[in-house]
Amino acid sequence: MSSLLVFGHRNPDTDAICSAIAYADFLRATTRPDAVAACCGTPNQRTEFALRKAGVQTPRIIMDIRPEIEDVCTRNPAFARQDEVFYDVYQRMQEGGLRAIPVLDDADRIMGVVSLLDLLELMFAGGVDPEQSREVSSTLSKVTSVVDGTFQHAVNPEQTDDFVLTVGAMSAGGFTERMNRFPAERLLVVSGDRPTIQLPALEMGVRALVVTGGYQLSSGLMHLAEARNVTVINSPYDTATTTMRIKAAQHIVSIIDTNFMTVPAKMPVAAARQHIGRSNQTVFPVVEGNRLVGVFSKSDLVHPPKQEIVLVDHNELSQAVQGAEDADIIEVLDHHRLGGSLKSSRPIRLSMEPVGSTCTLVARMYQQAMLDPTPGIALCMASGMISDTLMLRSPTTTETDRDCLEWLQQYCEVDLHEFAGEFFQVGSALRSCTPEQVVREDCKEFDDSGRRFSISQIEEIGFDLFWQRKDEMALALESLASANQLEFSALLVTDISSNGSLLLMSREPEGWEDINYPQLEEKLYQLDSVVSRKKQLLPLISSLLEASPVVPN
Repeated sequence: MSSLLVFGHRNPDTDAICSAIAYADFLRATTRPDAVAACCGTPNQRTEFALRKAGVQTPRIIMDIRPEIEDVCTRNPAFARQDEVFYDVYQRMQEGGLRAIPVLDDADRIMGVVSLLDLLELMFAGGVDPEQSREVSSTLSKVTSVVDGTFQHAVNPEQTDDFVLTVGAMSAGGFTERMNRFPAERLLVVSGDRPTIQLPALEMGVRALVVTGGYQLSSGLMHLAEARNVTVINSPYDTATTTMRIKAAQHIVSIIDTNFMTVPAKMPVAAARQHIGRSNQTVFPVVEGNRLVGVFSKSDLVHPPKQEIVLVDHNELSQAVQGAEDADIIEVLDHHRLGGSLKSSRPIRLSMEPVGSTCTLVARMYQQAMLDPTPGIALCMASGMISDTLMLRSPTTTETDRDCLEWLQQYCEVDLHEFAGEFFQVGSALRSCTPEQVVREDCKEFDDSGRRFSISQIEEIGFDLFWQRKDEMALALESLASANQLEFSALLVTDISSNGSLLLMSREPEGWEDINYPQLEEKLYQLDSVVSRKKQLLPLISSLLEASPVVPN
């Protein structure tokens, strides 16, 4: 989550996408080299045409910015192998300050988790039981490594054995009697420079003899060790230290917790909290498929990092990318009315002006910074302005829009009037899209005095295609309102050639009879000279709803 994401609204139109691209470019050139243009929907055909002409890339499509587990986990974590021993794993955990560690098998698949408590239980396995407390499962190679020792003679050092650890710290007679209680092939005898202990151990043919204190067996005893196939290990430590270290050479396989939870890297943090809420697990492996990519603990989910975002061409959370309410919104750049849902925990930069296009505001920033846009970015901004102002014919058009578009022309490699003609010829939504795609292509939700509704808008050349598909559009509008639990949904079909629109409603709310525009059919109205959702239709709908407020149940 290190980049600053610049987002247009959901179901983005050309102005939303082009202003995100251009403003991210401006920020990279001025204050935020990490700015990245993003969008929460696929561009329509007209926008794609404009981006191809401009030679700029489509923004990164991101549908949800809520933090995911991969954003909070520790990457490339320490882990253990199933054939490792206590000493190595404990050292690794101590160095990293870890309370638990995932365990991988030979194929790098997660097979379990080992905690610090599990390790300590392994060390003290058997408790005060004189027999069980002696048992050590390991190899002689591991024992030699853990005691920092050397082999004076080695027999099958890589073989895993269940040793019985016996310390020669008593009389020779008493020790011999103790050794006789166990099978000789399991005995791992630890002794200082005491030939009276070493000799009977070698004669019995014990599995191994560990000589402590840096001593070595005499040549005579070594001949006996070789004859009886007894491994001899020399330890530089005293007997007590050597014994403790041998205990630390135990394999961890017996204490691996194989009843454990993993969490996918892409799982949202909020969902992960629910998923692991009742688990007593200390650390949770993060996976992509079967591959370990990280670990996290419950404390990592308390304050997850917030994604920094800039909102362009909208300022209402209902229109923003999913998860915007939990993001760090650092700036808003818009030309619409101020919605009531935007909140921030700290002061933010808020730039809102009554112009025809958000791209106009971005172009003016380039002017004020005396920064020359590239031909591609210039055409990108011009495309957003042409789209939102219907090539300066919309009632939302201001002198600022005209001035900025004229200023951009000097940087563009195409004639903008010719480009506008091509732009509006491309991508009739009614010709190329399903009814569901049409009503969602440029759809904005609004919350006005507690009344939730949506307005979609498409631009066409003539109404012929609309009349052919009117019934399909009506059903799609009804489905849209039902799916999003809206009071109603509206579709404004604007004829670019005549500068007029048709308005189709999913249903007519209370007070709609005062609309004062000709009704052509049930839920269908003719709105001559109405081409702006922002400046003409939304204020009209708001006034009708205010005149007929919802009566509480």
